[in-house]
Amino acid sequence: MEISARNVFKGKIENVEVDAVMANIHIKIESPQLVTAIITKESVDKLDLKKGDSVSAIIKSTEVMVAK
Repeated sequence: MEISARNVFKGKIENVEVDAVMANIHIKIESPQLVTAIITKESVDKLDLKKGDSVSAIIKSTEVMVAK
């Protein structure tokens, strides 16, 4: 399967909670994973980002899709 999304986290389902309309899927992510972030050069300069720095990857998304 090919998908345009850059950040794909592989894992195993730990729990499935099904209600009348929605379902809550708990996925245990395999480690280590690599997160790719596309940010502006201005942000790199402002944060003085360089290889080896400890950072937090904060992911903002309007939805999470599940593929099998």
